[in-house]
Amino acid sequence: MSAKVTTATLARDATQFLAFKRAMGMSYQRAEFVLNSFVRFVREQYGERPVALDEAVTQWATRIEGRKAITVGNEFGVVRQLCLFRRRSDPHGFVPDHAVAPVKESVFVPYIFSHDEVLAMVDAATRHEGRNMWGAMLRALTLVLYCTGMRLGEATRLHMVDVDLRRAVLTVQRSKGRSRILAIRDDLVVELRQYLRHREEVLLTSGADDPLTLFIRRDGSALTLRAASEALRCLLRGLGLKPPHGRMGARPYEFRHAFAVHRLTAWAVEGVDVHAKLPWLSAYLGHQNLLGTEVYLKATPQLLQLASQRFEQHSRVKRRLP
Repeated sequence: MSAKVTTATLARDATQFLAFKRAMGMSYQRAEFVLNSFVRFVREQYGERPVALDEAVTQWATRIEGRKAITVGNEFGVVRQLCLFRRRSDPHGFVPDHAVAPVKESVFVPYIFSHDEVLAMVDAATRHEGRNMWGAMLRALTLVLYCTGMRLGEATRLHMVDVDLRRAVLTVQRSKGRSRILAIRDDLVVELRQYLRHREEVLLTSGADDPLTLFIRRDGSALTLRAASEALRCLLRGLGLKPPHGRMGARPYEFRHAFAVHRLTAWAVEGVDVHAKLPWLSAYLGHQNLLGTEVYLKATPQLLQLASQRFEQHSRVKRRLP
């Protein structure tokens, strides 16, 4: 039985923990949501009376049946980090064992767009005209997502100062605790120059103040992550890549997966040492380490077949050597 704590103490410790992490340059926005959920759960279940922390953590982690293992594992990891932080001031403080949420690996298989499906999405985006969503903007957003592998949130947060078309680079500011500079192709530069001309026309027509974000809606306001996600899901449903209702099928995030897999496949076809290129791709994607990038090596049968062929060719050469 671990020492008992009150909700007020947990809330205070969670605030100090978040301040500690952010002092090291981490945003910890998702973690804040998880910790607030944990503290709220403890308050609703136990009020302000002292409660054993091991009991509270176990009850919280198992509060909803049927949740995905990866979701439970990620949320549990945040609370476990809080417990480790508390142990700094209390050597006997409770830290839950990993067995409380043992499954950390996701079995989710991403949908990888084909090149034809990417072209179809670009065409659908170009032709789309809604009340606030307009074709030139959605076309530019779709191309940025596919050509850079950016997360959708990173793309919607781009500001005009992050776009340097003279040098052909885009800057992703403070995403996942770090910033990165992405070189882009000349054809994407041409597309963005054309979009920026349309953007100026939209601002003049709407009479709105420039929000200084790269992507804007027809009324001149900044494009939000939610609005962008809904618009892209609508395009996916229209092309039959996603069912008319529900969360199944392809998602906007699939552009990032397609970028990574298509890049790796192109390298494999060119005969490049794909493993030697992984650190470059990992840095470009903004992954914390190579583990997040290596998963793409087994993402498609085509890539696996190419890897198998390369291995077979290498084996034949080795067998011919004296």
